[in-house]
Amino acid sequence: MTNPTLWNQLLVWPIVNILVVLYKAFEFLHVPGPLGFAVIGLTIFIRLLLYPLMKAQLVSAKKMAKLKPHMDALTAKHKDNKQALQQAQMAMYKENGVNPAAGCLPLLIQMPVLIALYNVFYQVLNNGNVAKELAAINAVLYHPALKISDFNLSFFGANLAVKPAQWQTHGWWLLSIPVITALLQWYQSRLMMQGANNPTNITNPTNPPDGGPNPTDKKTKEIAKQKEDKPQDTAMEMQRQMAIITPIMFGYFALQFPVGLALYWNVFGLFGIMQQLAVNREK
Repeated sequence: MTNPTLWNQLLVWPIVNILVVLYKAFEFLHVPGPLGFAVIGLTIFIRLLLYPLMKAQLVSAKKMAKLKPHMDALTAKHKDNKQALQQAQMAMYKENGVNPAAGCLPLLIQMPVLIALYNVFYQVLNNGNVAKELAAINAVLYHPALKISDFNLSFFGANLAVKPAQWQTHGWWLLSIPVITALLQWYQSRLMMQGANNPTNITNPTNPPDGGPNPTDKKTKEIAKQKEDKPQDTAMEMQRQMAIITPIMFGYFALQFPVGLALYWNVFGLFGIMQQLAVNREK
């Protein structure tokens, strides 16, 4: 963390300084568990900072999912002409105000911030040598007034550096943390699936520009009928499997990582759920 690399200087060190500022502010106000509230405050700050990017990503994913049946119809219609297929797809994107790259760019921008935030929490909370870690933190602070002499790791009776996997020595209640993490992740995945499956007004890709006959031709009907007859769509099946696997995976991570890191991820997940609910309500 003390190495003056570009990664540390642009991301890790600013996050450490914000965390320490919040910690000292809660400590000055005599708030019990200042580090826990500092973690929550930093998580909210980062979430609000990334809000526009995450919203753009969620909205784009919702639009792309709703266009999928129409994209399948275009693929079947122009299966022998790739150039015509590409032109038809671009026309559909334009008509419906969809940018295929809109979902990728926000993710690429926010991922370094999230990784750096994770690294900070993991280094601060997962180091057994507190004195060594305090020295490393003080070495990257921007002002001498921010220097700290100790870290109060207690938060409502819990040690933020303890891992739920140590429940046998620190209490069985620690096992509730990975369960909560898994449930939050499951609910967020469910909301994402609901957002993708809700009906919406999408321009019919086969609408003729000259006001011709009804565009719902036999081929389109046949494609729709084939989709209904399929036992399960491959993409939907994969999405359902991920909705099961992802919560289990994050629950396992929460079992192995310090409680403070799970606190960060759960608060982040709660705001993600609220944001997903807002996107799902939008027409």
